[in-house]
Formats: sequence, C-alpha cells, structure tokens
Amino acid sequence: MGNDMYSVEQVAARLGLHVRTVRGYIRAGRLPATRIGKQYRIARADLDAFTGRPARAAGPAAEVSSIVALDGVDRAAADRLATLVLAGVTTHPDPDRPLRVQTVHDEERHRMKIIILGDLGATAELLRLLDAVLDGDNGLLAGKEADRG
Repeated sequence: MGNDMYSVEQVAARLGLHVRTVRGYIRAGRLPATRIGKQYRIARADLDAFTGRPARAAGPAAEVSSIVALDGVDRAAADRLATLVLAGVTTHPDPDRPLRVQTVHDEERHRMKIIILGDLGATAELLRLLDAVLDGDNGLLAGKEADRG
C-alpha cells in the first residue's frame, strides 16, 4: 500500500460522483478523511476500503524503462506514430498502472525514439501495439527500413 492521498475532487473524478456527494460521505463518516486546513485528503487505503477494492499487497514495485529507436521515419510517419502511441496510453488509463511516454523525432536523420516509463504489464501492452503497427509490409513504416532496438 502506498501513502497516496487524494483530494475530494480527485476521489469524485475516480468514482464518477459529484464533489458534494463525496463530501457528504466524509461528513457522514462513511469515507474516512483527514482535514488539512480547509480541505480533506483521503488515503488510498481508505478509498480502496470504501470502494471494496482489495488493498494492494505491500511488495516491491516494479517499473520498466524502454526506448524504441526507429530509423527511416519522416515527419508525417513520426506524427502518426506519436498520435497512436499517446492515444494508446490515454484511452486505457489505469491509475494503478500509469505510463509516461515521450516521443522525439530527428528530422535530419529521419530517426524517431519513443521513451516509455512505467508498469511492466502496461509497457508490454504498449510495446505489443507498437510491434503490431510497425510489423510487416502493411505496417506504418511499410517500405521504410525500421530498426527497433
């Protein structure tokens, strides 16, 4: 379990509730919270207990960093690939498995790098997506030599 603390607004967004509803749960004692100044903070463990989610086991947290290097990438392909990668990250947001992704394109060398930092499983999913998009003659870089390393 982490020491993560959430604001009332963050909890409301995570649960799809109105902020007033979350404050009502806190005032009624249904959702434990700590008052800091004029604001409430909710601990991850308390939020997990409130929603019925099992608390995460205390253990080593694993994170992976990956760099995908692609040669022979023009600006248009780099833009399409960056959009695809960022959409792949944002369309399946999992707060327990966050990913941080950055793309860099060198126009002079026609080279692109995709830097991925985050959870092992989520990184693997994104790398599978990239592999599927770049693979074979029908891939995004079809006709261009790609060095994925």
